[in-house]
Amino acid sequence: MMEVDRARTEDDNWGETTTAVTGTSEHSLSQEDIVRITKDLEDSVGLDCRRYFTLALAVVLGLLVFLTPLAFLVLPHLLWPEKLQSCGTACEGLFISVAFKLLILLLAVWALFFRPPRAGLPRVFVFRALLAVLVLLFVVSYWLFYGVRILDSQDENYQGIVQYAVSLVDALLFIHYLAIVLLELRQLQPCFSMCVTRSTDGETRHYNLGQLSIQRAALALLENYYRDFPVHNPALLTASKSRAAKHLAGLKVYNVDGEFPAAPAEGPGNNAAAGLAHSQSRAMIAAAARRRDASHNELYYEEAEHERRVRKRKARLVVAVEEAFTHIKRMQEEEQKKSPGDVMDPREAAQAIFPSMARALQKYLRTTKQQHCHSMESIQQHLAFCITNNMTPKAFLESYLTPGPTLQYSRERWLARQWMLISEASVTSGLRDGAVFLLKCIDFSLVVTAKKIPYIQMSEEYIDPKSHKFVLRLQSETSV
Repeated sequence: MMEVDRARTEDDNWGETTTAVTGTSEHSLSQEDIVRITKDLEDSVGLDCRRYFTLALAVVLGLLVFLTPLAFLVLPHLLWPEKLQSCGTACEGLFISVAFKLLILLLAVWALFFRPPRAGLPRVFVFRALLAVLVLLFVVSYWLFYGVRILDSQDENYQGIVQYAVSLVDALLFIHYLAIVLLELRQLQPCFSMCVTRSTDGETRHYNLGQLSIQRAALALLENYYRDFPVHNPALLTASKSRAAKHLAGLKVYNVDGEFPAAPAEGPGNNAAAGLAHSQSRAMIAAAARRRDASHNELYYEEAEHERRVRKRKARLVVAVEEAFTHIKRMQEEEQKKSPGDVMDPREAAQAIFPSMARALQKYLRTTKQQHCHSMESIQQHLAFCITNNMTPKAFLESYLTPGPTLQYSRERWLARQWMLISEASVTSGLRDGAVFLLKCIDFSLVVTAKKIPYIQMSEEYIDPKSHKFVLRLQSETSV
């Protein structure tokens, strides 16, 4: 499961009651909120334990790697200092080489491995685990050789010991280069075209990915989802479902002569009753068909009426916002002549003009089913931001007239705390042609299909520049 934040519903009636802005607010928790918070805490405890355990192992392995070359150089001076040969100029030069190589290795490891985690994956990263095992085996083998050939025999050639430590650092640098190839460079070349479809509204995007495991491909697609997909709006889906339920409502059939027999037996009277029931069933099917034929007209007029209302609300909103920004411009010009005590900061200016546009904005958001995506506080913050940066009314309205990507909204509006990866294949296996997996959250799912990018064969055809010769074809009717 991969973590993102979940939303809490707030009061959406602020547009009708907004007359002034104060600095106080009220919060309450329901029983469902308490249960949800408790479950989120239980899930986060397990994820945090696994994250800290992995970090602890990485720190221990890193300390072992960086302290091993230094231990190789220090132990002879501590155990048999009187038997060591003097270190000449070449040996002292190797000290400088070891120091700078260790510094480079430290910076490289910090840049590649010690980065903030982007998400919590369900399984271990295979290549990173293999590299950790390789480094551990490599260091242990160096320690075994050092213990048998140097510690037991108390080797007197200190320059050879220093060269042995240098060889270890060189090998660690090569392993780090291998880590860059496996973790970063291998996935750069696109190999698969990923089709991502949201299950509720059918919103679809296509992305190209390289050689990745299923879980890492899912992580990359989720990052692109929050950037490219418009925010999920369940209010629009609720409206379409209610309209479909109204059109598909069943028809009631009444028998004025009496009830239908429950279990008709063989006989002439029962056959007549069965024929009557059959004819009424056909009449009901015909009525349902006529109603279905007329339902598209209702849908057409409903959509036309909705578009008319949206245009009307939009026009009122644009006029209200432009008038409010005009007042702010006048205030800015007049404030220069007033005393410093009357000067307002952007936050106070936003609070001053917000009530004049609040009702129009609220009606527009309700008409377009966006009222749950924007709270009064977030709108005031955006208004203060636009005033601070001298933005136009059109720039302020763009966030509300055009639904933006998910990241444009606060994390409370993402409507997802965790993502669940559902796949028939192992999530640590690589992508393949035709692979299908799901990314499921509370309200919807992302259906992902992988298609391999085809091999492209290109050929070359040479055209001689001297072959571009033309003649003018004249006819009797041609005017020159």
